Amino acid sequence: MDNNRIESVPLPDSITNSSSIRSISSYYSRASGRSSVREVSSGDDDSKPRRHGSRGVDSDGFTMSQREISDDNARFTYINDPVRTNEKFDVAGNSVRTSKYSVISFLPRNLFEQFHRVAYVYFLVIAILNQLPQLAVFGGVISILPLAFVLFVTAVKDAYEDYRRHRSDIIENNRPVEVWVDSQFQKKKWKDIRVGEIIKVSVDDTMPCDVVLLSTSDSTGVAYVQTINLDGESNLKTRYAKQETQMKIPENSSFSGLIKSEKPNRNIYGFLANMEVDGKRVSLGPPNILLRGCELKNTAWALGVAIYAGKDTKVMLNNSGAQSKRSRLETRMNQEIILLSFFLVALCTVVSTCAGVWLVRNLDDLDDIIFYRKKDYSENKIENYNYYGWGMEIFFTFLMSVIVFQILIPIALYISMELVRLGQAYFMIQDSNMYDETSNSRFQCRALNINEDLGQIKYVFSDKTGTLTENKMEFQCASIGGVDYKGRTSMDDDEVGGYSISVEGLILRPKIRVKVNPELLSIVRSESHMDEGRHVRNFFLALAACNTIVPLSTETLDPSVRLVEYQGESPDEQALTYAAAAYGYMLIERTSGHIVINVQGETQRYNVLGLHEFDSDRKRMSVILGCPDNSVKAFVKGADMSMLSVIDKSMKLDIIRSTEGHLHDYSSMGLRTLVVGMRLLSSSEFEQWQTSYEEASTALIGRGALLRKVANNVENKLIVLGASAIEDKLQEGVPEAIESLRAAGIKVWVLTGDKQETAISIGYSSKLLTSKMTQIVINNNSKESCRKSLDDALTMCKKLTVDSHGARASPLALIIDGTSLVYILDSELEKQLFQLASTCNVVLCCRVAPLQKAGIVALIKNRANDMTLAIGDGANDVSMIQMADVGIGISGREGRQAVMASDFSMGQFRFLVPLLLVHGHWNYERMSYMILYNFYKNAVFVFVLFWYALFTSFTLTTAITDWSSVLYSIIYTALPTIIVAILDKDLSRRTLLKHPQLYGAGQREESYNTMLFWITMMDTLWQSIAVFFPPLLAYWATTIDASSIGDIWTLAVVILVNVHLAMDVFRWGWITHAVIWGSILATFICVMIIDAVPTLPGYWAFFHIADTRLFWVLLLGITVAAMVPRFVVKVFTMHYRPSDIQIAIEAEKFGILSNTRPSDIEMSPIFESPQ
Repeated sequence: MDNNRIESVPLPDSITNSSSIRSISSYYSRASGRSSVREVSSGDDDSKPRRHGSRGVDSDGFTMSQREISDDNARFTYINDPVRTNEKFDVAGNSVRTSKYSVISFLPRNLFEQFHRVAYVYFLVIAILNQLPQLAVFGGVISILPLAFVLFVTAVKDAYEDYRRHRSDIIENNRPVEVWVDSQFQKKKWKDIRVGEIIKVSVDDTMPCDVVLLSTSDSTGVAYVQTINLDGESNLKTRYAKQETQMKIPENSSFSGLIKSEKPNRNIYGFLANMEVDGKRVSLGPPNILLRGCELKNTAWALGVAIYAGKDTKVMLNNSGAQSKRSRLETRMNQEIILLSFFLVALCTVVSTCAGVWLVRNLDDLDDIIFYRKKDYSENKIENYNYYGWGMEIFFTFLMSVIVFQILIPIALYISMELVRLGQAYFMIQDSNMYDETSNSRFQCRALNINEDLGQIKYVFSDKTGTLTENKMEFQCASIGGVDYKGRTSMDDDEVGGYSISVEGLILRPKIRVKVNPELLSIVRSESHMDEGRHVRNFFLALAACNTIVPLSTETLDPSVRLVEYQGESPDEQALTYAAAAYGYMLIERTSGHIVINVQGETQRYNVLGLHEFDSDRKRMSVILGCPDNSVKAFVKGADMSMLSVIDKSMKLDIIRSTEGHLHDYSSMGLRTLVVGMRLLSSSEFEQWQTSYEEASTALIGRGALLRKVANNVENKLIVLGASAIEDKLQEGVPEAIESLRAAGIKVWVLTGDKQETAISIGYSSKLLTSKMTQIVINNNSKESCRKSLDDALTMCKKLTVDSHGARASPLALIIDGTSLVYILDSELEKQLFQLASTCNVVLCCRVAPLQKAGIVALIKNRANDMTLAIGDGANDVSMIQMADVGIGISGREGRQAVMASDFSMGQFRFLVPLLLVHGHWNYERMSYMILYNFYKNAVFVFVLFWYALFTSFTLTTAITDWSSVLYSIIYTALPTIIVAILDKDLSRRTLLKHPQLYGAGQREESYNTMLFWITMMDTLWQSIAVFFPPLLAYWATTIDASSIGDIWTLAVVILVNVHLAMDVFRWGWITHAVIWGSILATFICVMIIDAVPTLPGYWAFFHIADTRLFWVLLLGITVAAMVPRFVVKVFTMHYRPSDIQIAIEAEKFGILSNTRPSDIEMSPIFESPQ
């Protein structure tokens, strides 16, 4: 081993004077070059060391398409010849545009999008009808104002949002980059880049377009990139330049060639192309392309040729935005609007029919009869007014009725809902109880139109890793050579700071310390040549080498100490690499061709001859190392099922059986397990693999399948070294959160890719599963066995005893694996699974794929009339999040793909409790009330107009002025309902969290249902009668004009609806007082201003009638008479049939809840139907 030691290599300035974080690979690359370590070559002694594998310098990965690119479906890019490329083919420039509108297209396109709302089309038709002379009821301009106001406000909001996009586009398009032009690199703006140009990107710079990597500052052609701007992943990823282009630098030699690639597509994980350079044709794959938005890290510079630009880049092709969702409350509201439309037609039919009867009865007197008078006596020549016969007059009366009663459909409700949701979102974002200090992230509201859905959730579908758990992997124990080392662990007492190495006075130490097993540590240090010692050393060598980890150096307060941080795509790999370092196998350098590992103080270099990365088919990864003793070893690690199938069972069965037993024990403890194996390759085996790989990597058709076959051939006949166990700890507050959600009547399902034992263990620790539950386990490998298991499970459910209240004495938990779901989903067995799952309190799905997660959500969403919520943190949760009614992304350690696809995002699973039980409840209750209140206040006004029509020979003349009719929904009554819907709270946060059962009100739709709608309409009918008839009877025998009595009706309605609202407010603040009483005051002021304008009808009417005592007595009497029935019903309901919410409100008011436990107050069953 001494001849392989790197001794006394002086530290270059790049290390001693490094920045806070720097790759340490460059130092060890130079140091290794001066050492006596011999490199293992793949051929003759004088051949150049080469690297092979399914990812690397000569690799294409396993995502390669298995088809040849035809010329018709190909794009040809001439390297360093943008003129020829852009002349010959239709390629996009690099200027991007994410904005929706231009100055010219804004008005037509925005209006087109807004009129997708059917209600807007309805009001547009009404406004057009009102412009016709025969139907003119209101002034032409006045009739357009409400719709114009709503359209204007929405247009301003859309214009502001698009302005921000324009500003972002300008900044993006004008960023600088170096481009090879006229035999030198010159600064260019991103928008001026053309396909075919050679681009130079420096460290920490962002890729301006999709480029094929040609050369890097690393001699082996490796480049490290961060794709956080693309897919949210913050870990470093490796990309490679082909050896044929790596040594070509434009400054030193002419650079030309042809790339034949697939046409632009949105698959960010796939790329199919080949390149002709110097007369040689080489294949290109995903590891050879850098996508727009990637950031270059730990690489001084990289050269690439622009292959896709602007709108053709993969990131722009994927820029489709969040899908639009509509809340269930709004969908339900549209049903009531349809009912109101039929009711409107009925009112108009009554008026037009009565008008027809009146016309027929008075046909002979129409010339001079009051209210009608067909003859025009204003001129010397007597002529008829426009008269079209009684049939057309009836038709015109119907259309005029539609115009007069139009506000029965509340147009202001739509914009009110948008403003309320905006206000609710603000308070959710500002809630300090949903702020995550560890990630410094606040709650985010990415979809403003489904806030109220948070108050009606019945099913929560959750991922496990990173959602219920922290996704901070910690190495716990290992089984090596059949021996379980899960006993006592501690920090290394001999070295207070943990394991470290020293080079020229500079101490390198792993950034994260790991607890070690003293017995295992002593074996590692003993350098025993027994089987036990060899197994242990090979095990930790595999952990240090079989990964894609990149070691980085981080400065500390002590200038002589550096921390080695391991960056990689997988948290599991990071944990295993830190564990290997703790036991003395410290990875300190990685390049594309070799790694350097410090083994118990000796720095050893291993040539990486091959690297087959993990893929979902094999569920394994392997590395082929050329060791210092000239041996070639294949180290493999992977999931237990996939690894045990490739273990050589003819060797030491006792070790294999012991390892399997330890794996079961680890899984039962909730630990994540991996099996590690090794194979010693002979010269002939290595040469066979090398030949097979080269053939596969250069194949133009079926390259991916061939590479998989090569990997499977070398990952065979393995010696089992052992198994690792990693703990992924539960997040803070998860058990309590699940307990609260279940108490609220919400069913929590966990969908995970982990093993069944691991998932069950986490289920117990998170209180999802309890010892009292009866577990139904379905693990089958055929459709018929699945059918039998489902039938047996359903039969068992029916046989379980049922208590007197109809609830099952023993709660049920269904545990099913992904293999069974393959045969159940999208088949006739779905119905049986739904029946079984519906009867279970908990469902735990193990080993499920991302699309299966979405299928399970779709099963409940399509077959049950319940609201679903999906929550996850990784890319594998995106399909589930998008499928659910409400999708929530956890901004965790697996990137931001889940967040970008979600409707809401937050930092911790436990925040679901305040989000649903507090904000969800408030949002649903307030929005439900606001919708019903808007229906009510508009219907009262319409009924007053209807009664007046009956007393004016059905001529549809109005006593209420046109301006008051328009301002009623804008100034008189709009603001109070918006403010109350944003600020009012029926119950405090403390009460809602202490009594989760209160959440059931939203699930049972207690605040908005068909019965409440019709009760509201009946109350509206009475209140309109109370408003209309007292003034009519009081002034029946007087000479008061229509405008004066119209002012009384206007003021009475406004006072009434605002007092109605005030009766239902739970928490008063100065803003609430100001808007409610201020609206009444504003109405008086507006009426006085309107009546003070001489050119308007009803000049000075208000001042005449307000001068009498009867006017004020009527306003007071109308309000009291109209509200009495509502007050009586409200008191009766609260005393004899109170809801859970009403009980809690009274208990909170008198301080009863502060001294009670949740179980002390009897509440309605969670699953009770709406009353």
